[in-house]
Amino acid sequence: MTIKLDKQGLVPSIIQDINTKEVLMLGYVSPGSFRRTVEGGDIEFYSRSRENLWHKGEISGNFLHMRKVFQDCDGDALIFQVEPDGPTCHTGNVSCFFTVVEEAQPDFINSESGSGILDELFALIQERKKEMPEGSYTADLLKAGVGRAGQKVVEEAGESAIAAAQGDVDQVTSEVADLLYHVLVLIAASGATPEAVWSELRSRRH
Repeated sequence: MTIKLDKQGLVPSIIQDINTKEVLMLGYVSPGSFRRTVEGGDIEFYSRSRENLWHKGEISGNFLHMRKVFQDCDGDALIFQVEPDGPTCHTGNVSCFFTVVEEAQPDFINSESGSGILDELFALIQERKKEMPEGSYTADLLKAGVGRAGQKVVEEAGESAIAAAQGDVDQVTSEVADLLYHVLVLIAASGATPEAVWSELRSRRH
């Protein structure tokens, strides 16, 4: 059996009451949370907002006891049939799906979470590389060449490590953001692509 992961390494998973067949919620599982669910018997998700494993019910006590799991025909989505201990939704409703959509054209918004910003940022760096606008730090860094970009990566890596050693979480966030930005500039300056890096990382997952 093969289960396909999305770009974030997760699988969208529908939770369904095995007795009433009511759809209770939609969550996402990682390979690790899937294994913990099967081995432990309770549903465990990967929370995209917390960026961590999430044992459903660990705070509320409303656990979801897995009874069966199915994958769809494309292998990229799952249904977990469960016996719930209580209301599934944090609002106290039995299901998270309790709001009726009556509008033909509701407002849609884009999600701003996740690592997609790296692709957006690299696209902007590529624009700067092509146009080289005056007053742009990125353009100036690219003009200075690969050596200067590499030097900045080394500097930012050191500052990130120091912030982590000092236990300064806010500073770690800031310094790692600087590091990732300069890594992307280095990739652009050297003629490589982020996708080549992602591909190499994917090859190292096993």
